[in-house]
Parts: sequence; structure tokens; C-alpha cells
Amino acid sequence: MRFPELARRFLELEPRLAEGPEKEALSLLHAMLQELWREVGARPGEREGLEALRNLYKKAPKMEAPRVAPGLSVGERAPDFALPDAQDNLVRLSDFRGRPVVLVFYPLDWSPGCSQQLDLYQAELPEFERRNAVLLGISVDSIYCHGAFAFARGLTFPLLADFHPKGEVARRYRVWREEDGFSERALFVVDPEGVIRYAHVSPYLHHIPPIEELFQALDALRRE
Repeated sequence: MRFPELARRFLELEPRLAEGPEKEALSLLHAMLQELWREVGARPGEREGLEALRNLYKKAPKMEAPRVAPGLSVGERAPDFALPDAQDNLVRLSDFRGRPVVLVFYPLDWSPGCSQQLDLYQAELPEFERRNAVLLGISVDSIYCHGAFAFARGLTFPLLADFHPKGEVARRYRVWREEDGFSERALFVVDPEGVIRYAHVSPYLHHIPPIEELFQALDALRRE
């Protein structure tokens, strides 16, 4: 979905948001992105403007705190969930029975490690597709923030909003950081029957899990 369509969806859904600081913050983010869109579209160097937005993460505060949540273990049944994507479509884990699913819990859109990690998975998307694996990103950001983040970074796999009740799905997977208000950086590979076959919670927030381990876990499922 392109930027104008995302903006239209925001205007349709905005009246349904409860009044308060979260609605005000979302409205401000929408206004900022609209202004950026006008500036980029009005200049010959629109690619430079988008590139500047993409590179904002390089100047953002770093996340380096140690792990505090253990995550669910291999062999446990993956809790089902229903979360909206950036287009407000409800996505359920159970929708993908019969295929392996990679759940990517990450702290926040626009943060340094998350930008690099999701860029990596986008670049390697053909490898996930070759293994018939579904890739789902999950964070506490809203659908509007996900839409803008995906547009800026060129992400095409779903980003799901664990926004309300905040962090409910992260809590089910035991990767919630209560003091911070967001999840650990964690990966789960769920097999076609809904059982966790690979689990990794980063020892530090800035640590990006080795993608080779992820592919090895998916390959192991194919050999069974």
C-alpha cells in the first residue's frame, strides 16, 4: 500500500481512536509524515529525502540493555493470536497451519537494531519463500507507525501491531519487558502443526540473532 492510501486509511480510522495522549501522538506522527511527503514530492531530489528518512536510525539512541524475559521454550505449543497488520487486516497465527512460521518480536519501529534486522530479512526474503516459510514481524507500534516504517524501509512482509492491549501477545510468548513497555528481540520458528521448534531471545537488545541459525531451523523441519 502506497503512502496516499495509508494516509486515507488513517483518516478513516482516526475518529475511532479514544481521546488521549496516544491519539495526539499518532495525529502528530501523521502530520509529520504528511509534511515530509509534501517536501519530498515537491523536490527533484526525492530519493535523497527518502534516503535521509531511512538513515534516521543511525542517529537514534542505541538499545543495549540485557535480556530480562526468557521466552517460551522449544516443544511448547505456540499461542494463537489475532493482530492487525499495517492495512488493518486481522492476521492469525492459525491462518498458516500447514506452513512453518517465523515470528520476529522486535522492540520498536525506527530503532537502530530493528531497522537493520528487518532490512536483513527483507533482503533474504527469497530464502524464506524458498523454504515455504511465513515471516511475521511483531512489535507494540501502531498500524500507522508500521505502515510508515514499512514504506520507508521497503518492507513487504507483514508487521503486526501488538498495540492494544499493549504487549498482550509478547506476554503470551514470555518476551515482554515490563519496565520498558516493549518486547525483547526474539525469534520463534513455529512448525506446520503449531509447535515451537526454534526459540532465540537475544542476550542484549542490540544483538541481532544469526540468520544462519534461523535457516538451519527451517531446513531441519523440511528434512523431517
